[in-house]
Amino acid sequence: MIEQLLDNKLHEAVKELYGTDISENLVQIQKTRPEFEGDYTIVVFPLLRVSKKKPENTAVEIGEYICNNLNEITEFNIIKGFLNLTVSANYWTDFFKTNEVNQDFGKHPDKNTDPVVVEYSSPNTNKPLHLGHIRNNLLGWSVSRILENGGYNVAKVNLVNDRGIHICKSMLAWQKWGNNETPENSGKKGDKLVGDYYVEFDRHNKEEINTLISEGVSSDEASKTTPLLSEAGSMLRKWEENDKEVRALWSMMNSWVYDGFKTTYKRLGIDFDKIYYESETYLLGKKLVQEGLETGVFFKKEDGSVWCDLSSDGLDEKLLIRADGTSVYMTQDLGTAQLRYDDFKPSKLIYVVGNEQNYHFEVLKLVLLKLGKNWASNIQHLNYGMVELPEGKMKSREGTVVDADDLMDEMYETAKKTSEELGKFDDLDEDEAYELYNILSLGALKYFMLKVDPKKTMTFNPAESIDFNGNTGPFIQYTHARIRSVLRKSENTIETKNEELQYSFDLEPKEVSLLRLLHDFPLVTKQAAETLSPALIANYAYDLAKEYNQFYHDITILKESDDRKRMFRIKLSDFTGKTIKFAMGLLGVDVPERM
Repeated sequence: MIEQLLDNKLHEAVKELYGTDISENLVQIQKTRPEFEGDYTIVVFPLLRVSKKKPENTAVEIGEYICNNLNEITEFNIIKGFLNLTVSANYWTDFFKTNEVNQDFGKHPDKNTDPVVVEYSSPNTNKPLHLGHIRNNLLGWSVSRILENGGYNVAKVNLVNDRGIHICKSMLAWQKWGNNETPENSGKKGDKLVGDYYVEFDRHNKEEINTLISEGVSSDEASKTTPLLSEAGSMLRKWEENDKEVRALWSMMNSWVYDGFKTTYKRLGIDFDKIYYESETYLLGKKLVQEGLETGVFFKKEDGSVWCDLSSDGLDEKLLIRADGTSVYMTQDLGTAQLRYDDFKPSKLIYVVGNEQNYHFEVLKLVLLKLGKNWASNIQHLNYGMVELPEGKMKSREGTVVDADDLMDEMYETAKKTSEELGKFDDLDEDEAYELYNILSLGALKYFMLKVDPKKTMTFNPAESIDFNGNTGPFIQYTHARIRSVLRKSENTIETKNEELQYSFDLEPKEVSLLRLLHDFPLVTKQAAETLSPALIANYAYDLAKEYNQFYHDITILKESDDRKRMFRIKLSDFTGKTIKFAMGLLGVDVPERM
C-alpha cells in the first residue's frame, strides 16, 4: 500500500540526504486535508532535528527526493512545514485492477497464534436481556468478527451468571407470589416472567425496609436486615448445600430463562462457541482460593471470610469468600479464567464488560498473578460506556429497563412507519416488506450502537437511528441497494462488459476520491482489530457510502457515451458495493439487494 511505500522512501530519503537513520516516532504521514492539493502529507517539523535546516528547505529536499525515486508520486507542494504529495493516476488504476475482483480485499492472513478468547453477553438468569446487554452483545460479536478477519483464531464465549443472591431473589418471589405461573400458562417469555419476579422481590423488600425504618432502625441497617433478604440468603446457602427442593426450583426457572435468551440471541444474530455457567465455575474458584490460603497468598479474618491484600499494589483488601462460606463474583471469575486457560491456552483473554467493572478486572488479573498464573497478564478488559435513553438511565430492579425484545419490536415498528411515511416500498408485497423492515430495523439498531467509540457513554434514540439520511444504518443500506440497482440496469448496456478494461483516459476527481477511500479499507480493518473498535469500521462504511452518493450524483454512469468510462464506473460501483457489504458484515448488519 502507498502508505508503506512512503514510509520506506522517507527513511531512505533522510538517510541519503542527512546521513542518519530516523526513529519511527519521527515519521508522521497522514492524509492531506481536503482544502489542500495532494493525497498524503508528511509533517516535516519532527525531521528538522536531523536536517538542521528550515522547514521549507527540508520539505523541498525530501519532496524532490521522493518524486525522483518513487514512481507512484508525481508532484508535491509545501504549506509551511507540511509536505503534500500527489499520487499518480496509474497507482490508483493499478490498485483498482488488482483489487476489484479480489474476494479477500480487506481481509488479513492468518497469524498462526494461540486463540483469542472473547467473552461477551454475561447475562444474569434473573431478568431478560436489556438495552445494555444489546450493546455488549453487538460489541463482543463484532470485535470477534473483526479479529477473525484480522487473521486471529477467535473463540467466542459467554459466562451465564446463573447462581447467587440475585438469582435467589427471583426464586423466592416466585415461590411466595407466583401461584405456579409458568411461561406456558401465562403466555410470557420465560426470561421476562422471571424478571418480573425480581422486580416483585424488590417491591416487597422496600416495603419491609420502610417498616423497619418506622420502627427506629437506621436506613442502612434496614436495607441489610429485612426478613426477605434473610430468606434469600438462606436459600443461597441451601443451594450451595445442594438442597434438592431449592435446586429443582433453580433448574426450572433457569430453563425458562435460557429458552428466552435463545430466542433473543437468534433474533439479534448472536452466537457463541462455548457457554460457561457460574454454577459450574465457582467451585473451581473456591478451590483456587483455598490453595491461595494454604500458600499464604490470601488470609482469613476472624469471622471466617477470606481476603487478598492488594495494598502493596496500590489497591485495598479484596473479599474472596464470605464469612458464611459462600462465594462472590471474584470467586467464580477466578475459576472461569482458569477453565478458559485450560480449554484454549489463549494468547489473549478479552472481557467485554461495562466500564463500571474496571476495578474488578484489575483485581482479577492481580489475584491470578499472585496465585502464580502468569498467563493472567494476557487478560484485557474491553470496557464500554453505558447506554442511556433520552429520558435517562435504566434500573433493572425497579423494572425501568428496556427489554431487548421490546426494543427490537419498537425498532421494527419505527422502520415500518418511517418507510410508509416516505412511500419508499409501496410496491413490495407483505412478505417482502416484512423481511425488509427486519433488515432495516436491526441494521439501524446495530449500526447506531457500534458507530460510537466503545469507551463512550451513549444515548440511544430509536427514531434517530432509523433516519434514511445521515450517519445511520439505513442510509448505508440504501446506498448498497442503489449500487445493486445500477448493476442490474447495467447488465445489458454493452456487449464487451467481460473484456479487459483499458484505462487510457483521465480519472475524474470524484472517481479518484472513491478509489482513495476504497484503498483505505484494509488499513481500517487492521486498525479496528488492533484497537478492538467496530466504530472504525462503522464510520468508514458511512464515509464510503456518502462518497459514493456524491459520485452517483456528480458523474454520469449508465448514460456515459464512452464505453471505457462507462464500464469503469460500473465496475467501480460494484467494487464499492462489495466493500460496503463486507464492512457492514463485520458489524453483523445485512444490506438489502433492493429498497
